[in-house]
Parts: sequence; C-alpha cells; structure tokens
Amino acid sequence: MDPLFLVLVLLVAAAVSYLTLWRIIPKLKASGMVGKDMHKSGMPEKPGMGGIAIVVGFVGAALAGLALHALFGFSLQLVGVLAALLTVCIVAIIGIFDDLFDMSQLTKALLPLAASVPLVVVAMAAGHNAIAIPFIGSIDFGLLYPLLLIPLAVAVCSNLTNMLAGWNGSEAGMGVVMFACLALVAFVHGQTEMALLSMAMLGALLGFLPHNWFPARVFIDDVGTLSIGAALAAAVIISDLKSAGAILTIPFVVDFFLKAMKKFPKTFSEAGEDGKLHAPKGQTRGLGDLILNITGGLTERNLALALMGIEAVFALVVLALYLK
Repeated sequence: MDPLFLVLVLLVAAAVSYLTLWRIIPKLKASGMVGKDMHKSGMPEKPGMGGIAIVVGFVGAALAGLALHALFGFSLQLVGVLAALLTVCIVAIIGIFDDLFDMSQLTKALLPLAASVPLVVVAMAAGHNAIAIPFIGSIDFGLLYPLLLIPLAVAVCSNLTNMLAGWNGSEAGMGVVMFACLALVAFVHGQTEMALLSMAMLGALLGFLPHNWFPARVFIDDVGTLSIGAALAAAVIISDLKSAGAILTIPFVVDFFLKAMKKFPKTFSEAGEDGKLHAPKGQTRGLGDLILNITGGLTERNLALALMGIEAVFALVVLALYLK
C-alpha cells in the first residue's frame, strides 16, 4: 500500500470539506437552516446541516482515490469501495430528510437497514461470512452475517453516532480519533479499501472541525452524525478487521444504554453560573451527563475533549490488539 496514495486522499477530503463548508455556511443561514446553540448564553442561532460538507469531502476523496487507482494503478478492490460509498450516500440522504422533516425515531432507526443492501449483496457474492474476534478466533456466521449482522451494523452504528451528540466539536472530534485509529490499523494490515475510506472520512472531519469547534460557526446535524456511523460500519465490513469497529463504538453503546434507562430524554446540559455545563438535577441521561457528574461540571470545550479522550482510550485498545 502506497502511503502517498492515502496522503493524497486525506488532503483532498480535508480541502473539499473545508471549502464546501466555507461556501455553504452563509447559504444555509440565508435559507433559514439554523438551530439554537443550546449551551450558549442567549442561545444564538447557528447554521445547521453542516455535515453535508463532510459527506461531500468523503465522497470526493473516495472518488479521487478511484481516479488514482485508474490512472496510476494503485491497488484497490473497486466493488467493495463502491458498495461502501453507496451505503454512506443513502444514509446521508436519510440524514438530510431527517434534518428537513424531523422523521420519527423509529423511522430513522430502521431506514439505515435498507442502506446496507449494497454491502449485503457484495458480502453474499464474496461468500466470506467469518468474523475474526481477538482472543477467540474466526467464527463463521453463515448467512446470518450478510442477512442480519451487516444490516444491524449499519443501522446501529449510524444511530449510535447520531445519539452521542450536541456539544460543539464533540461529534467530529470523536470521529477524528476513531478514523485515525482505523486508518493506521488498516495501513499496517494492508487493508487498502478500509484505509481509503478511513482516510477519506478522517480528512473530511478535519476539514469540518475548524468550523465546528467551540464556539461553533455551524452544526453537524443528522446528515453528518449518521454518515460518520455509516462510514465506520462500511469501512470495517469490507475489511478483515471488523472487531476493531466494534471496540471503537463502545463509548456510544454505553451512551445508548444510559439513555435507554431514562427512556431517551432530551439531553441538553445546563450552563451554570461558574461557566461550566452541568447535568440537570444531577441526572445521568447519557455519557455526557455521566462525565459532567463525575467531574462536577466542565466547559463545553472541555466536555468535547473529554469525550474525545474516552474515544482515544478505546482507540489505544484497538492499536494494542492489532499492532502487536
């Protein structure tokens, strides 16, 4: 695998994402696509749907990778990459519809199952139904893998990354940690397709983050958060390193169960007189609240850094398992 190929993909993704967002922020605001920044004094309105730039950067960089493959012969399995791109694009469309029309939670949870069809078809054609699990070995799931596990992976990852959100820079920041880890592991193990998708999403997130970091100029919204999860699922599904993706989603799984225990309430934090965010009435309604309760409150920026730090812990676990 040529490192230059991956560096070019990263640079294209970052540039396309950054420039796209720079161009569309005023257009989003002018068109009324705005939302309230709930954790700021006066709750100022900021443009939403900025995650469109992440999708554009991701797809643009992946297409650049395909062009480099065609022109210079960089090794790449086209079918898996194209299936992954199609799945992420379908999930992005779902996110756009949700941002525009506010779909029900059940609809948003189930629609990504349909988005998994390209990956299901490729998996069934390949006939590789085994998953390598650290310390256990390879387990062959038969038809359960393409018909059940792949759709669940796309739907679950998309919705999990969508749920752990709401603080400036947290979603893209955690995504940067996640895809940097995946890209490194994929490179070391020669998983070119996974490395391409991971570097494309990493670059797109790096191009987006300067506009979204505290204090954010634009929100990521569902089109961005759903697409991050879909890209994670797609990248590991077309690779031999599926367990790495499962480990990286552990913080999101914890957040899900904490929210489920409280029947999925709204999870906006409260700004205290000390300038820090606090969980309302000390409740633990998600991972963000848990961190705030343990620390006694954090600024929004530090809460985003704490979430990135937690994700980094699991990234280190992945690196320890796969780079030994």
